[in-house]
Amino acid sequence: MGSLRRARARPRRRPLSTRVASGRPRAWRVLERHDRPAVLHGNLPDPLGARLACVCVSLGQAVVIGSAQPASDFDGERLAAAGIDLVRRRSGGGAVLVAPGRQVWLDVFVPNEDVLAESDVGKSFHWLGDVFAEAIATVLGTFAADARIEVNRGPVQATPWSTSLCYAGLGAGEVTVAGRKVVGMSQRRERSGAWIHSMALLSHRTGDLADLLAGSAERRSAARAALENAGLRDAEHLVDPLTEALLGRLP
Repeated sequence: MGSLRRARARPRRRPLSTRVASGRPRAWRVLERHDRPAVLHGNLPDPLGARLACVCVSLGQAVVIGSAQPASDFDGERLAAAGIDLVRRRSGGGAVLVAPGRQVWLDVFVPNEDVLAESDVGKSFHWLGDVFAEAIATVLGTFAADARIEVNRGPVQATPWSTSLCYAGLGAGEVTVAGRKVVGMSQRRERSGAWIHSMALLSHRTGDLADLLAGSAERRSAARAALENAGLRDAEHLVDPLTEALLGRLP
């Protein structure tokens, strides 16, 4: 889709850390966390057995790989030269590149007894995909009618690259805009409930991640091609409006 620069970003009225989505039978506790990706993934807050939404604001760049993904997928020398950390999250899926101002990163915890809890892992993403789709439509405004914002409720759409690169495939509950994958998700279940890690990519600089892969130049070129259809173009200015829209639509 074309440039979105005509949409205006609204300033954040007050720190998210002071906000709680209230007035509902099951309110969300909302935290805003500013730190490096290694800390944001490594030190998850205690949800205290209740719904928790964490807006994660990255203070540095990192390639974040899935729990079972080999670190050897990426070139250590290239990462070091670019000043980019390699971080492992505790949920599955492929790698994403996190950088300040390029994404909206939302981690949510849902306790087992909650009405949003779903035993089917695939279906458990759908409600959050709907929240993202509605929020994206809101911030795009008049552009949304032509954008074809869709939540994947069908099977996983795997590609040769999707186990290594999150945005090279399409999983359950993930969101596309005009055919471009914009929202990726992964999940980790524990005894008391489930964490869903979600990210809306508001940059089309997906080739930056491909350039950090280990192996030949041809391999990096193929990965770049696989990531061409991901992320919104020229949408970094929508980080704050999309964050506010997401929090306002948590069910």
